[in-house]
Amino acid sequence: MKRSEINQILRSAKEFMAEKQFNLPPWAYWSVDDWKANKEGAEEVIDNMLGWDITDFGSGEFYKRGLFLFTIRNGKFGVDKKTYAEKIMIVEENQETPMHFHWAKMEDIINRGGGNLVIELYNSDKSEQLDTTPVQLKTDGIKRTVEAGGKVILNPGESICLEQGVYHRFYGEEGKGKVLVGEVSMVNDDTNDNRFHEPVGRFPVIEEDEAPLHLLASDYSKFL
Repeated sequence: MKRSEINQILRSAKEFMAEKQFNLPPWAYWSVDDWKANKEGAEEVIDNMLGWDITDFGSGEFYKRGLFLFTIRNGKFGVDKKTYAEKIMIVEENQETPMHFHWAKMEDIINRGGGNLVIELYNSDKSEQLDTTPVQLKTDGIKRTVEAGGKVILNPGESICLEQGVYHRFYGEEGKGKVLVGEVSMVNDDTNDNRFHEPVGRFPVIEEDEAPLHLLASDYSKFL
């Protein structure tokens, strides 16, 4: 991805979150110089990869297969006491986050506003492939069952609990507008705890055609 594209996605995301009155912590808006001046004391942000996160999953087509995320809080296994994480995401209409599951993380996905979020679900089998058995889950604490490959549509305010090993892919429902999506989960580790059904790139390779508007979490090791 080009840095100019990432910067534009950041600008659009900030406008959408402001529209939905979702506010981020002050360090979200730091420049590279601000980060360098305030690096000492911000170790949790850097080490636990809090902050901006934009990926096209290696597709080269962000608005077809991609995701905007901001990690607000997160622990780190074996390092600190925090056992939970929280993210905010923006999902465009028909913008796919590809099929995947987590070995360690259990998570709630919440529609915080905007359009509707479509989630397709499969259990995983012993070989970590798509199983044909029905998926048992809870939405807002209510038990339900969907067939393998079935869809759950979350309207604003609704949520789904996804246990470890449950394959899921999601996208915004066509014609309903972009979606502000929350995630509340166990500790998040995007480097080691994503099992994609087909190989994808989790973090983008960035072509530096202009200066960063804000650093992505994956930028910290490069710029700081």
